[in-house]
Amino acid sequence: MRFEGLVRSTVKDIKEYVPGRSIEEIAKKYDLEPAIIIKLGSNENPLGPSPLVVEAIKERAGKVHLYPQVDALDLRKAISGHTGFGVNNIVVSGNGMDGILDTMMRLFMCPGAESIIPIPTFSYYEIATLANGGKPVFVMRETDFGIDPEKIINNVSENTRMIFICSPNNPSGNSICEDDARKILGSKGTMIFIDEAYADFSENNLSALVKEYDNLIIGRTFSKAFGLAGMRMGYAIVPEWLCREYMKVMTPFSVDVLSSSAGIAALKDHEYLKRSIDTVKKGRVQLMKGLGSSCKVYPSEANFILIDVSPHEANEVLEELLKKGIIVRDCISFRGAGKSLIRITVGTEKQNKKVIGALISIL
Repeated sequence: MRFEGLVRSTVKDIKEYVPGRSIEEIAKKYDLEPAIIIKLGSNENPLGPSPLVVEAIKERAGKVHLYPQVDALDLRKAISGHTGFGVNNIVVSGNGMDGILDTMMRLFMCPGAESIIPIPTFSYYEIATLANGGKPVFVMRETDFGIDPEKIINNVSENTRMIFICSPNNPSGNSICEDDARKILGSKGTMIFIDEAYADFSENNLSALVKEYDNLIIGRTFSKAFGLAGMRMGYAIVPEWLCREYMKVMTPFSVDVLSSSAGIAALKDHEYLKRSIDTVKKGRVQLMKGLGSSCKVYPSEANFILIDVSPHEANEVLEELLKKGIIVRDCISFRGAGKSLIRITVGTEKQNKKVIGALISIL
């Protein structure tokens, strides 16, 4: 007996999420020693985790037989202290930013509803919309990957439930300015989700607008600046009314014992966070200067840079880099990105130097 017919029809339209390549995969495919491979394709933190985090995980390991706090209150209090927002403005997820998005879609998306997505951008906005029976409405970004607020506003309909804005944007690295964000927020009655996964590396931070707008959600993650991608923790800064509704539909006990302890410890290590941000800012300059004469490099406020390798195609250049043991990310799977864009995570000075040399020789 076959049961495929029971799967919701909207799921049939979803394309699988395309992650960055792993070291193990590339080592096996190209017969390389894992130790020589550098991974600059998934926007992970090259410094590893904070020592305080590792110690906190060890201390709590003996408690994993117990359920965590159902509302993750201790973690939310720590995030509250870090952001300056009240505990009732903080919601969390044990599955990174994706978990925040999924829970918000439970609240707002339904069959026939729409979300507006400026592309190219993070593909999970589209996946989360379709998975909940909604329809994604795509709006092309400008040639410099900026957002035209009027284009967004003109696509808002009576069915629009959510507008997604990634700032800094993945994969382009640019941010939306406050004036443009205000135009969109104040235009029509729909929720605005601003994904600030990379905001720690930027001078632009729009979280203060939550105090003014009841339709704004600011998404954040522990995966980037805090170096906890493997723990899968996300949080959002939201109006108090939304916090109450979110708690009703979030997965119970969604943040596990170890992740919660790791997040609290990470928020205490101010020295690590500063070093993490400084490493990225210096590395961005190194990559942009080193590659600027060989290809088009887009300005970035994130922990990665975007380059255009035309007239070459990204997959061809990617293949040559993989043979050299360098993992970066082509942007072919990003809707609307074309075939010549490559995203490179900012690594250590030594890693950046290696990728610069390799790309110059290829291009």
